[in-house]
Amino acid sequence: MELIEISHPLKDHYLSILRNKDTDFDTFRISASKLSYLLAVEATKHLSLKNIEIQTPLVTTSAYEVENNSVAISVLRAGLGLVDGVKDLIPNVSFGYIGVQRNEETAEPENYYEKLPELNDKNVFILEPMLATGGSLSFAIETVKKYNPKNIHALTVIAAPEGIELIKEKHPDITLITASIDEKLNENWYIVPGLGDMGDRLFGTT
Repeated sequence: MELIEISHPLKDHYLSILRNKDTDFDTFRISASKLSYLLAVEATKHLSLKNIEIQTPLVTTSAYEVENNSVAISVLRAGLGLVDGVKDLIPNVSFGYIGVQRNEETAEPENYYEKLPELNDKNVFILEPMLATGGSLSFAIETVKKYNPKNIHALTVIAAPEGIELIKEKHPDITLITASIDEKLNENWYIVPGLGDMGDRLFGTT
């Protein structure tokens, strides 16, 4: 598994806003959106290009365009907070959704929704902001693999070492991109220092 922890001053700025317990949910959503662009830029470095010919105001010249073979899959509901970056930056990207919830007693993932476009031979970007135990992301990756994608990149905001190890063990063939590798999980399987419940903070729920 390739693990990438992005490094950028803007990442540090927006991640600090997300971590702050006093950040209101409007500002939280905006900051998550802006952070999603940085994650998307890192995740798309591998995209293939095709040669085209264009006319500038002066001459005809060779140019490039990204091939239309990308799908972003949001793990509901927190994954919706990372949609803007991939939607705005990747041309003709398709979207899918996987509903995974964590059983609070066992910390195991439970599926409650799945709606996916064609994934065969596609670049797939899985949007799962919180990599805690790794169960939800692993579940989403297993679901995607059934449809024979070209490759899988998982985008997370924060990741606990325990979750990273699980993904590395179960899915060594994917690329994991995160804004921060945090310290640990606490006794309730929450990431420390973390940022609380991403879904609740995105949508103003408790």
